[in-house]
Amino acid sequence: MNEAIRNLEPKALWNKFADLNAVPRPSKKEERVIAFMKEFGEKLNLETVIDEVGNVIIKKPATPGMEDRKTIIMQSHLDMVHQKNADTQFDFDTQGIEMYVDGDWVRAKGTTLGADNGLGVATIMAVLESTDITHPAIEALFTIDEETGMTGAMGLKGGLLTGEILLNLDTEEDDEIDIGCAGGVDVTAERTYNEEDTPENSIGYNITVKGLNGGHSGMDIHKGLGNANKIMNRLLFDGFENFGLQISEINGGSLRNAIPRESFAKVVISDIFDEAFQFDMNELIKEIKAEFKTTEPRLEVVLEKTEAPAKVMDLGVQEGLTRALYAAHNGVYRMSADMEDLVETSNNIARVIVKEGKIHIGCLTRSSVESSKFDLANALRSTFELIGCEVNFSGSYPGWTPNVNSPILEVLKDIYEKQNGEKPNVVACHAGLECGILGTNYPDMDMISFGPTIKGAHSPDERASISSAQKYWKFVLEILKNIPKK
Repeated sequence: MNEAIRNLEPKALWNKFADLNAVPRPSKKEERVIAFMKEFGEKLNLETVIDEVGNVIIKKPATPGMEDRKTIIMQSHLDMVHQKNADTQFDFDTQGIEMYVDGDWVRAKGTTLGADNGLGVATIMAVLESTDITHPAIEALFTIDEETGMTGAMGLKGGLLTGEILLNLDTEEDDEIDIGCAGGVDVTAERTYNEEDTPENSIGYNITVKGLNGGHSGMDIHKGLGNANKIMNRLLFDGFENFGLQISEINGGSLRNAIPRESFAKVVISDIFDEAFQFDMNELIKEIKAEFKTTEPRLEVVLEKTEAPAKVMDLGVQEGLTRALYAAHNGVYRMSADMEDLVETSNNIARVIVKEGKIHIGCLTRSSVESSKFDLANALRSTFELIGCEVNFSGSYPGWTPNVNSPILEVLKDIYEKQNGEKPNVVACHAGLECGILGTNYPDMDMISFGPTIKGAHSPDERASISSAQKYWKFVLEILKNIPKK
């Protein structure tokens, strides 16, 4: 299956991507891919260093005639988001990604592909291994744990790198050159509650929300996609308000940086309301599906009778929970006043778990403006504290302030226009690139970000364009030839 990938052009890029995707590399479990990269660098007889947090740095001298050019840092992250369809049997801890070609796209069988940021890693590997690519001195920086905490970028100490220009290969539209990004903070709300015996004459139901697109909680947050946690809460709220529905368990969402695609709940209803409850739920489901018919055509909501669970939530806590989840902001909070069509601030209600007397709600709040980021985070904190939750902020990282006067930006704009006959889109993105963090310890570094076209990142629909990878590879090669002199 992966052999078809190895025959794609440019082979240097796709072969390294296939090698990389054979190595399990979920976030916070990068031991194997760190060892893989260390072995790769050492086999090439290049200086290879692993820093205190696990970042891998590989240095390659300039090719003949390029010694007078500025040293560049080529940077991508080693970890990948591990998402799969509910009916896909796959173990991210032990299995390599199973890829296939679908027209102009490379996809994975029921899982995320890892093109985010595996194509960037593979690009750097191909350049390091090459014997015929012209380039200046390179410091290849492979960071860890970008997807769940930016641990690698945050832990990278000043002084380890000497390069003056950083090429971050982690954006997902090949006609864009990125000069700024959002920062983020995790907002986590937790509390305990008393479980009660399920009332007599109760009927159990499993409610399932599935079939949503999901996607990147930054890059896709403005698309009006469904959030499984919000849809589930809407059903639970209605059932509670009209029929006294009681919640036993909720398990919604998955990763903090992925828009939730699925949610599962176990509930009970009094048998005297059963017929009316079913009718009301089916009518509400029709309304919700009609609202999302354009953006979420595969949305399914399944209502299934089952044995009533033994325990349910305390009704007072349940009422507060459903109201708080209804009130908590999800989606775009504010658009940028300075850059057209840029989401400035947003929130993703990523995870809702209710089970065995404990509530856990996890959100990822993003913004390119620090004050706005904490404004929304405090709004969420206030909402959840009103129902007795303890709320914590963690993993805060800064955004990357755009520099429209960047010298390397001018180089890339000129090359792009010559190669493609049109100007690139110079943008800032709502994703959490590592540039802002890296810039705290390397404030004088000239930074830029670009990459091939990738769709559906952070979801099992993730796919990478083959034709775009060819366009991007030519762009990379020309950039390396045109790095300014020292």
